[in-house]
Amino acid sequence: MALIDMKNQNQGMLNLIKKVHSLVESKDLEKQRQSKDNVGLLFSKQKEILFQDVQICDMHGEWVSVNKAHMKKHVILYCHGGGYMTGSTLYARTITTKLATTTSMDVLCFDYRLAPENPYPAALEDALKAWDYLMYQGFGARDIIVVGDSAGGNLALALTLKLREQNRLHPRALVLISPWTDMTLSGKSHETKAEVDPILNADYMQESVGGYAAGLDLADPFISPLFADFSNFPPTYIQVGDNEILYSDSLLLYKKMQKDQVNCKIDVYKGMWHVFQMSPFKTAVEAMDSIAAFIFQMIES
Repeated sequence: MALIDMKNQNQGMLNLIKKVHSLVESKDLEKQRQSKDNVGLLFSKQKEILFQDVQICDMHGEWVSVNKAHMKKHVILYCHGGGYMTGSTLYARTITTKLATTTSMDVLCFDYRLAPENPYPAALEDALKAWDYLMYQGFGARDIIVVGDSAGGNLALALTLKLREQNRLHPRALVLISPWTDMTLSGKSHETKAEVDPILNADYMQESVGGYAAGLDLADPFISPLFADFSNFPPTYIQVGDNEILYSDSLLLYKKMQKDQVNCKIDVYKGMWHVFQMSPFKTAVEAMDSIAAFIFQMIES
């Protein structure tokens, strides 16, 4: 487990992030969704990046690629975050454009159905559609790296668990960025990091749980992957900031995967916040470079 210490330069940045994040948050869910899409649109004006819409059954998807010759054999399947209630392929461009640039690989993101209109298992069913689409395009399971942030990290884990349940081949590797692994919200960091997390709070988490999994067994591994058996799971790389209430979700997942003998690596960025990789500053660039290095290591092994 690596600790990357950025704490000394960070308090002013945390305050700024909290102010910026407040601009996209709204009690009106539709306004919140639109605000996040608008953030993603800022990343759409890059000449070096190509965006291609694709229809995946009844679901919209988007290919994100670098506008030059690049690797075609392997592909990244991206599961966006947003508490299962917000987020989209547009919002995901905050990360998918960086993934395409750092890896020179095509990235497929998809607009899974959102809660509360479409609670569990809608998102998981849609993730399976995206996986099957890649199979139909001629990719093998080991040609695919699955990446997800926040709730998308939860979905990446649930997808891999579902593939295993169906006796299908799993992806070559997973990359999880600040994954939400425990909908029981039992991690200590929900209390210890409540005052410093500039992005997430208890009310938001409870609303997201209620929207996605109301009345269900929150300890079901397809809802809270932390409680899964990870035997024979693919190599997994986790990045998390230690100033987020989901810090425990990552740390406990790492420990559980170690216990289940998964090839798992975690980098904890001291002083960083939830999915800081979206931000345009040096530490985010370095974190994305580390993700690319892991992916290269996996596809070369």
